[in-house]
Amino acid sequence: MNKPKIIVILGPTASGKSDVAIRLAQDFDGEVISADSRQIYRWMDIGSGKITPEEQKMAVHHMLDVADPMEEWSAGKFKREAEKIIEDILSRGKVPIICGGTGFWIQSIVDNVTFPKVKPNKDLRKILEKETTENLFNELKKLDPRRAASVDEHNRPRLVRAIEIATELGSVPEMKSEPKYDALQIALDWPKEKLHERIEIRLNQRFEEGMVQEVQDLHDKHDVTWERLDDFGLEYRWISRFLRGQITEEEMKEKLLQQIKNYAKRQMTWFQRNKEIKWLKEYDDIKKEVGDFLEKNS
Repeated sequence: MNKPKIIVILGPTASGKSDVAIRLAQDFDGEVISADSRQIYRWMDIGSGKITPEEQKMAVHHMLDVADPMEEWSAGKFKREAEKIIEDILSRGKVPIICGGTGFWIQSIVDNVTFPKVKPNKDLRKILEKETTENLFNELKKLDPRRAASVDEHNRPRLVRAIEIATELGSVPEMKSEPKYDALQIALDWPKEKLHERIEIRLNQRFEEGMVQEVQDLHDKHDVTWERLDDFGLEYRWISRFLRGQITEEEMKEKLLQQIKNYAKRQMTWFQRNKEIKWLKEYDDIKKEVGDFLEKNS
């Protein structure tokens, strides 16, 4: 029996995933499911690189603006919600298109990963709360290098949870079941220099669009704590530190650009481990690959 087909568009930050996903949705009667660990949150638009309301009108999108920024989300929770949406899209005869850069979340769907049930360890958490985020990341690298390669090294709650599970079970296990879906995975292929250029251009555009004010509003209007903004890493971390007077504007922009480049490198390392991914750049090639995949055994 043939499994239901899904399309996955992934790749590092600033690679143009959203544009490709929208075009595919238009060309193949699809709907897009965002797999981005920050775009699920309301009011986090510019900093997370969320598509605009105008772009959202070009294709149906799911898993955007579904949570309050103070709410914790995990790969397991994403998987449960995303699979409900996938089943609904399939039931209406449309094509589910997963689009994002959060590799662990995407893998949870593609490989049908089941997640360990490990209760919070309050005593361990008290100890870990005293550690710097950098020390937490280094500790996870010692305990479970594979999980460290996929986690956001600036996300304290995720680091603490990963250490908690690794301490209990020896590592954060990948418990894969039989995949539910036949997935075509396509990553957008850019030379490193060109990707870095795109990252810098995009970052400058977002500053012009009001990214600093967005972070200020998250704290002032939506009661998101400075600590929580720091946990989100990247744009929200460095801008919040600038707004608190901990670093200058120049330092903030410098560190942020370098951190985003580092993040893109880690994303690439994570995706390149997956030999099922097809690396393409031109939309016509992507469109042909998707068309052939959907026609096969249909």
